[in-house]
Amino acid sequence: MIGVLRARLRSNGCESGHEACNEMSMTAPSTHSAPPALELRAIDKRFGAVHANRAISLAVAKGSIHGLIGENGAGKSTLMNIIYGFHQADAGEILVNGRAVAIDSPQAAIAAGIGMVHQHFMLVENFTVLENVVLGIEGGRLLAQGLAAARTELERLARDYGLDVPLETVVSELPVGLQQRVEILKALYRRAEILILDEPTAVLTPQEADQLFRLLARLREQGKSVILVTHKLREIMAVTDRVTVMRQGAVVAAVPTRETSLRDLAERMVGRAVLLQVAKGPARPGAPLLTVQDLEVRDDRGVPRVKGVNFELHAGEIVGIAGVAGNGQSELLEACAGIRSPSRGEIRLQDRDLVREGLDPCARRRLGLAHVPEDRLHMGLVTSFAAQANAILGYHDRPAYNRGVATNRAAILAGCEEKMAAYDVRPPNPRLRISAFSGGNQQKLVLAREIGADPSVLLIGQPTRGVDIGAIEFIHKKLVALRDAGKALLIVSVELEEILGLADRILVINGGEIIGEVAPADATEQKLGLMMAGVRGEGGA
Repeated sequence: MIGVLRARLRSNGCESGHEACNEMSMTAPSTHSAPPALELRAIDKRFGAVHANRAISLAVAKGSIHGLIGENGAGKSTLMNIIYGFHQADAGEILVNGRAVAIDSPQAAIAAGIGMVHQHFMLVENFTVLENVVLGIEGGRLLAQGLAAARTELERLARDYGLDVPLETVVSELPVGLQQRVEILKALYRRAEILILDEPTAVLTPQEADQLFRLLARLREQGKSVILVTHKLREIMAVTDRVTVMRQGAVVAAVPTRETSLRDLAERMVGRAVLLQVAKGPARPGAPLLTVQDLEVRDDRGVPRVKGVNFELHAGEIVGIAGVAGNGQSELLEACAGIRSPSRGEIRLQDRDLVREGLDPCARRRLGLAHVPEDRLHMGLVTSFAAQANAILGYHDRPAYNRGVATNRAAILAGCEEKMAAYDVRPPNPRLRISAFSGGNQQKLVLAREIGADPSVLLIGQPTRGVDIGAIEFIHKKLVALRDAGKALLIVSVELEEILGLADRILVINGGEIIGEVAPADATEQKLGLMMAGVRGEGGA
């Protein structure tokens, strides 16, 4: 979040080179005489043997941005879901503006002035923006009158908060940054004074994140209170006034942001020192394992999304693809994995022509090509299945998991337990439905499944999306170890810092074309950002 992070990080004494925002003053107004906008007192919650929240107390001042951080499985999502009425606490009390409230449903939370923007948006994609905003509160039996009144109010909110969104556009046609604005508009339209944002920049480009942070500053200026739940500590340092740290279901620290640092927060989250940069030696590339030539891929409407792409991926190297989301990188990964058929070109895995032979994803896995999809919920997991079933998806036909015509349930259970232990998946319960795990723990299980198959080529979309800083360090070490063992890795990430830290070569994609290749030693976020915007670099096509 290049523009927004520059000044604040420097003023907080963070590591040089990190960036923050010069244009926003992030000092909250004085609220000494006012009760907190939201106060939690000794909130406790169990799910069977799992003690998700342990007597949690915190206070969010009026007109402030309050950060909430913690490892995956630390209890953040459970706590936010209690505030918003999806779960009810076993013990404890919630106060809004100094008054105790009973929140037993999202409707009760909304009535108390609490809104929530989830990481995975709760929008009806084939409805317009206006229809999504008023859904459930249409304004009486005469729909046209209700929509007209809503349109007037939304236009006012857009002016007041800089939330311009085309109200008559169908949501599926909007970029993800505008879809997030719709979610925020929904909350403000329902008179939210307290806004919870869960991993709000996980799916945003740097430019969209800049716009979001400017919006948060404006919300605070208008007296709104924001709870920012994120794994990105630099965002916490840049935009919050106070930060609460959770670990293993309990609050371990609550400090003014100006009195802490990136390293301090990381250590409080994880309980140990954490490397904030990827540690790796030089690559020793070997023979090409994956070759892509003149590749063209069209989307479901027949529009070319990948246009004449050429590259080689060698044993013992990590190649990163940098680009603004929606520029063809998703379709490129899907074509290489066998999920999407190209309209032209070659994809070769060593001596096999995957396109000409018509090999499906299952056949490609058997040849040693594994894939961690960008969208783990829709393409990497079956959310209604238990963790142990998800741990063998795509590999369920392997002899290790079968005993004649029946599955070897003991082997499946033991294999999942081993993966959970090796990747610190929490809670370590193979029988628990995968939908009950946090996003970061779901991601770790997908990585454990694909890496555990011992592929020669690994395609990874957004390797650390929604993952906490301790797990990021762990995942990066795993990926570098795979490289050093002679594997070839192709990584797509919207996190430029991740690309810069992991990649041995960086390919920049724009409009479906590879417009340049950059060595990490020559790369900066500014240079890559220009190339991502279409300014061709050396070596561009």
